[in-house]
Formats: sequence, structure tokens, C-alpha cells
Amino acid sequence: MKRPLNPGRWLAWAALLAMLALTLLPLGYALKTALLHPSELYAQSATLLPQDATLVNFRRVLGLLSADESLALGGSGAEINFLRALGNSVLFTAIVVTLQVSCAAMAAYAFARLRFPGRQLLFALFLATMMVPGVVTFIPNFVLIKELGWLDTLAGMVAPFCLMQGFSVFFLRQFFLAMPRDIEEAALLEGASHVYIFWRVVLPLSTTALATIAMLTGINIWNEFFWPYLVSKDESRQVLTVALQTFKSQTPQGQPDWTGLMAATVVALLPVLLMLVLFGRRVIESVQYSGGK
Repeated sequence: MKRPLNPGRWLAWAALLAMLALTLLPLGYALKTALLHPSELYAQSATLLPQDATLVNFRRVLGLLSADESLALGGSGAEINFLRALGNSVLFTAIVVTLQVSCAAMAAYAFARLRFPGRQLLFALFLATMMVPGVVTFIPNFVLIKELGWLDTLAGMVAPFCLMQGFSVFFLRQFFLAMPRDIEEAALLEGASHVYIFWRVVLPLSTTALATIAMLTGINIWNEFFWPYLVSKDESRQVLTVALQTFKSQTPQGQPDWTGLMAATVVALLPVLLMLVLFGRRVIESVQYSGGK
């Protein structure tokens, strides 16, 4: 028997498709602009798809064309080493994600399994840090980094992010609380220490939660702009977000190089989109599991 159409279900799907279109529209427009020849930017501003698409803008931002060739094409001629900035972003993100996930996992396991005085109060303080705007800590962190002599260094860039974050500790603690204690108690009866149980028992069973936190942290750090821009003025240590700003500001022809800027933006978005495509479902399942428990 054919089921009758549910108007509410159709309305929900229509709303989801509308929100999806609104989300993807800016990305599509950025890709379309990146594929346009600089001289055709305004001539094809009203078209949905580029005519005679070209990869010349991607060649320019990746340093495959000289400054003179870029100027001849109508670009700004800005010489920004995007490949080096891309490598700096990868290194910056990898270091912060590794340190932050490691510290958060150890703190979350202690809050979930160990019993010590002041545990609940300390955990409440960790949660309270989630309510403190990040801009409040910029000046104290900058003064500290300056006093340590870490300006224009990789250490100064990663220092404020390398320890645990409130959300990461809360998320992993919920996941550890949901894990059965049987295996851990058996290991304790065999004489294993909490450190051994954490590294050899708990972590191998928590790869999904750890991957989720790693991906969410990685996306946030990949998009971080203000702190790397504030701490490191050396072009050799610029991350991709700062390089994009520098590229936009170098406009000797009097207007932003929109085609080159959109090409660089697409390059910067590719790693994040790839992570979302590969691990998006796992993130949703892990959040549902931890939140439901």
C-alpha cells in the first residue's frame, strides 16, 4: 500500500535544501571567481558558471607565475609564497592538535576515573573557561609571550593553544564515563597502573572520540588568524590565513585582486572540506554517543 505524502516531511526537506543552498552559495561563487580570467571578472559577474574557465589564478597564487606575468594578467603582482604559508599552517595545526588532544585526554581521564579532593570544583573551573571570550586573554598572552622572548617564533604561536581546552575535556570525559569499567578493573586487579591502563586500554578504545576532537580542533586552528598575525610578523612563519590578508592588502593597481584572492581562498578551504567529507559522519556519531550518555 502506497504511503500518503507527509507535508511536514516535505517541508523539512525543503528547509534543509534551502539552508544547504545558502551555505554552498558563497563557496560556489568563490570557486567561480577563482576560475575566471582576471580581465573577465566584471564582464561575467552575473553568470552562474564561468565561461572559458582557467587555472591561471591558481598558478599565480602557488607561485608558478612571476610578478610581471601576474601584473600582465591584471593581478596585483603580490609575491606571497602560498606553498610556504600552506606548510606553516599544516605544521602549526599539527603541533597544536597533537598537544591539545594529548593533554585533554589525560585531564578527561583523570576527571572521569580518578578520585581526588576538589575534583568537581576543578572540573567546574574547566567548564567555566568555555564562557570566557578569547579576546579577553589576548593581551595577557601577548605580554607573557613577549616576556619569554617568543615573538616571531613557532613556540610563541602554539603556546596559548597547546594545553587542554574546556570543551575537549568535557567531551572526552563524557566519553570515558560511558565506557564500561570491567576491562579497567580487571587490569587493576592484575596490578596495572592507571598510566598503563590509560595508554594501553582506554586510548585504543577511544579512537573515534579522539579523532572527533582532533578534527574539530584542527578546523579551529587552521582558521586561526588574529593570534598568528599578532605574534609573528616574519613572512617566513606566516600561516595561510595571514598570507591571505597580506595578499589582499598588496594592491598596487588600486583594487583587490579578487580572482587571485578567491583562488587562494579555495586552496585554503580544501583541507577543511576534505576532513569534513571523510570524517563528518564520524564526528556526528561521536557527538551523539557522548551527549546521549
